[in-house]
Amino acid sequence: MLSVKTENACHSHSERKKRDFISERAKIIPPSGIRRFFDLAGQMEDVISLGVGEPDYATPWHVCDAAITAIEQGKTHYTSNCGLDSLRQELSRFLMERYRIGYNPASEMIITTGVSESLDIAIRAVINPGDEALVVDPIYVSYCPCITLAGGVPVPVPCTEKNHYHLTADDLMEKITPRSKVLVLNFPNNPTGGVMRQDDLKAIADVVIDHDLLILSDEVYAELTYEGRHCATASVDGLWDRTVTLSGFSKAFAMTGWRLGYLCAPHEITAAALKIHQYVMLSSPTMSQYAALEAIRHGEDEMNGMVREYHMRRNLFVDGLNRIGLNCHLPEGAFYAFPSVESTGLTDYEFAERLITEAGVAVVPGSVFGTGGAGHVRCAYAVSRQDLTESIRRMDEFITSLHA
Repeated sequence: MLSVKTENACHSHSERKKRDFISERAKIIPPSGIRRFFDLAGQMEDVISLGVGEPDYATPWHVCDAAITAIEQGKTHYTSNCGLDSLRQELSRFLMERYRIGYNPASEMIITTGVSESLDIAIRAVINPGDEALVVDPIYVSYCPCITLAGGVPVPVPCTEKNHYHLTADDLMEKITPRSKVLVLNFPNNPTGGVMRQDDLKAIADVVIDHDLLILSDEVYAELTYEGRHCATASVDGLWDRTVTLSGFSKAFAMTGWRLGYLCAPHEITAAALKIHQYVMLSSPTMSQYAALEAIRHGEDEMNGMVREYHMRRNLFVDGLNRIGLNCHLPEGAFYAFPSVESTGLTDYEFAERLITEAGVAVVPGSVFGTGGAGHVRCAYAVSRQDLTESIRRMDEFITSLHA
């Protein structure tokens, strides 16, 4: 039992003023709007979740087996900070053969713990406090917070439906100031499914060069392009030495849980990013790297089959959305539809909240992806055709009930 003296001391300590230990930057970044609806869906029964963006396919067994074999052979230690040399060699070949971009595996590539890490270390390697980073809008939820945490200032650049969610040179020019340093691209885009073709990239290349900008290009959905082949930003004339290419294995090879990505850039930028990677991550999971090595060597058939299936699901789902009165452009990449819900008279948040509680379908409000997403919702069609058909039926009944 505490003595009276000890009790008084405890009360005295508890009554002292305690400083606010939370940093100002941590205070101003919002929690993920995507996870909120994912968590809500997990607490309910009979919910079709179109909320979280990951393949519904399991990682191919031969890829899993490569990781198991690595474990059995005792390959459970750190790799080089940059990652397995063999993986970087294969990745260099893959990028050249598929996208015509060349990187030296010894000095211009880092294997990271997911694309999330590659984005973070790239931003911290190039952003100084007060630098402006131009960010396409709508865009995935993590970009602006990462820029803010690095001391930078995110500046949204609108990508509108009337331009098929492409970035135009005119829209980019309007947002450039003397403090602009970085342009962050994400194509194929999450959440809109928009892509940038070679002509689109050529049109902004002159602006980038004239204003001495660096591009951080997240191309994690590159392999999920449905009409033609993805054009890598670094492959466009004049942009290789101004581009940091960010990508990974999560989407194309159904390896989200393996947490493996990569960063490719001119050596000066890679060397700076590597210093941060060394301190915050050291090296990426060894077993995941051996799995990725198998995927990139022998996983193309499964990848192509998965993309063909997503192509068919896209057509089925987008046709259904338009049929029930939710106007939706045809996404050219990724696995997201981004329909407008303005015809319902609800905001995107109201629509998403009522849809999950009243109809058992989880989608994400477009506003969480930036002001350009207002009035839309993101629907991931990386679920079975049966679930897509049922979700359209439920959404149709829900919309009908609004006008009853």
